[in-house]
Amino acid sequence: MGFKAYFARRLINTVIVVFVTVTLQFFIFRIMPGNPLAHFISPNFPLESRRALMELWGLDKPVHEQFITYLSNLFTGKLGISFISQRYVIDEVLERLPNTILLMGSSTTLMIVLGIHLGVLAGSRRGSKTDVASVTFGLLTQGLPVFFLGLLLMLTFSYYLPVVTGGLINFPVAGTVSRPPPPDLPGYVMDVLWHLTLPMVTLVIISFGGYTLIVRSLMIDVMAQDYILTAKAKGLPERSIIYGHGLRSILPPISTMVGLSLSGIVGGAVITETIFSWHGIGRYLYEAVLQNDYPVMQGTFFLLSMVTIIANLVVDLIYGLLDPRIRY
Repeated sequence: MGFKAYFARRLINTVIVVFVTVTLQFFIFRIMPGNPLAHFISPNFPLESRRALMELWGLDKPVHEQFITYLSNLFTGKLGISFISQRYVIDEVLERLPNTILLMGSSTTLMIVLGIHLGVLAGSRRGSKTDVASVTFGLLTQGLPVFFLGLLLMLTFSYYLPVVTGGLINFPVAGTVSRPPPPDLPGYVMDVLWHLTLPMVTLVIISFGGYTLIVRSLMIDVMAQDYILTAKAKGLPERSIIYGHGLRSILPPISTMVGLSLSGIVGGAVITETIFSWHGIGRYLYEAVLQNDYPVMQGTFFLLSMVTIIANLVVDLIYGLLDPRIRY
């Protein structure tokens, strides 16, 4: 089977997965407990008012008609209107998306680089102090609840250190930028980075341990292969053996991990964004779930699903480039 046939088959599978995903997203939110009207209208309000609002949102229509409208909106680029803000969901998503990409993009990049580097070092030097330290720290951070670490960093760098240093070290406890924001561009950029530091550090510490442990396990297996022993017998430099032969062999499984992480860059970190009041997609989704805001939940989950599915498709297609042993 050639690449074109493989690509066509994977594309058909992707379309089927997309349809099943959007269908499940629609019905799952409809069977969730709670009623979005409860957040806006007192039970003592007249029945006519409740019916008028349901008609306005289309909640009085049969489920199959709501489903057809939902599919029609998705394929025409519309994600609906938020029950809460009465604004178009796509406008609010686009407003928050840069903040989420900034937070998740920076933290994911650092997490991947740090996790892979430590994993390669630990796996290629099994039993050494580097290996023991990497495994211990990886297990410790992997088991920490993200809300606990976030609150701990906030308490340390936003309360105790400002008191001890007389305000010299003082990180913000909430927000994406100061209010009012700095008028000049360099000051604005530095202010955003200042607000970004604590949530980014929280995500990196929590997440890089998983990468380290998995890469270490893969490297230990690879370093025992015959072609690695042959490379050592030929007298190749250690760096060339580790990165040129060992790391290259485990790139396919690593690319799968990276592909799955890409969805988080768009979907955001719900808990971290909520703790630090980061104006991003994760906090937007959290507020929508609490208030049964169906259009927002459907829109954000649809966006998250599409990124995940497309990332997996791309990873499958580039497998052959990463590992020459793979043939389509």
